[in-house]
Amino acid sequence: MNIGKKLSLVQEKIYMACKKSSRKYLSIKLIAVTKNVTEEKIKIVLNEGHKEFGENRVQEACKKWKKLKKSNADITLHMIGPLQTNKVKQALRIFDVIETLDRAKLAKELLKHKEKVQKFPELFVQVNLGEESNKSGCSPISAVDFINECRQLGLEITGVMGIPPLGIDPSPYFALLRNIAKRASVKTISMGMSNDFELAIYLGATHVRIGSDIFGERNA
Repeated sequence: MNIGKKLSLVQEKIYMACKKSSRKYLSIKLIAVTKNVTEEKIKIVLNEGHKEFGENRVQEACKKWKKLKKSNADITLHMIGPLQTNKVKQALRIFDVIETLDRAKLAKELLKHKEKVQKFPELFVQVNLGEESNKSGCSPISAVDFINECRQLGLEITGVMGIPPLGIDPSPYFALLRNIAKRASVKTISMGMSNDFELAIYLGATHVRIGSDIFGERNA
């Protein structure tokens, strides 16, 4: 199956998940994840009219998207991988949304550059839902306090993002992130990937991040 058909199938699944959940299709944003995806394959999705994309690494994003964004001004590019403080300057030049704000040091570094960029990105706080040592994100217990801390610093937080542990039912973790969003008074919830996005929609996701179901399995 080609990439265009795979994209259509994912969109159809999102539509059906919305229907089952009594939600509007347009309330869900599909982020096509392009980690390790070539520009040629990205252009196929762009030609289908899709404009929302996600990248995991700053360096890879800069290489691929600088030119693509010049010729497609209405692209929205999400940073969905861990962001190091020494990459903040580069990230601010290319990303429209940073979904992985997770610590005070990073918040302060972003704030330092807030007035230096023409368009400051939208910010989500990443929550380490399973408190796993191999994943980034603030702890669920401290998430609301951290969001409030960011606001006090002068950063506007519009969403939360999280990845449930692999191999177990993600439902409690999706519900946890939805609860954190409610308590923090944010409306945007980025959760759900290729293997669980329909369930994530049912449990309140507003953004789903899909890579392999669109582009196929990719090389590391």
